[in-house]
Amino acid sequence: MYRYSVFQHDPPSWPEPLLPVRVRLVRETGVPFNSVLANLYRDGSDCMGWHSDDEPELGAQPVIASLSLGATRRFVFRHRRDPSRKVALELPHGSLLVMRGDTQKDYRHALPRTAKHVGPRINLTFRRILPTPSSSDSGAFGCRMFHDTPPCTPPPARR
Repeated sequence: MYRYSVFQHDPPSWPEPLLPVRVRLVRETGVPFNSVLANLYRDGSDCMGWHSDDEPELGAQPVIASLSLGATRRFVFRHRRDPSRKVALELPHGSLLVMRGDTQKDYRHALPRTAKHVGPRINLTFRRILPTPSSSDSGAFGCRMFHDTPPCTPPPARR
């Protein structure tokens, strides 16, 4: 299980349509992602507050791959020790943002609300969850999570 918010969550197996996406991300990034969170942002009023993906089960320097599908939204970074250091990115449909290295240690990030009319957006956030000695982690709320414990391998070729 993965600790996210304050709710218990037992993730199901990967849905078939996400397997080719995961395989391509593994090939492109070299990271054996074994988990994904799927968040739906219905419009500009749905948002994600300031946070870092720095849970212990993600490791010291986690790699997070964030795939945006649907409406373009603004994504912002703010340095933890110097909040005046900010970066804002527009993430259009099909964009992939890969955060690695000390990004989670040094920065917080957010998807702010917007008053502009925007359509729905789905964000798929891929992670590599490391084994933990405890299985009492809590899970996701307001999103769907898919997870497998072993490193991912490409699905068998179709004939």
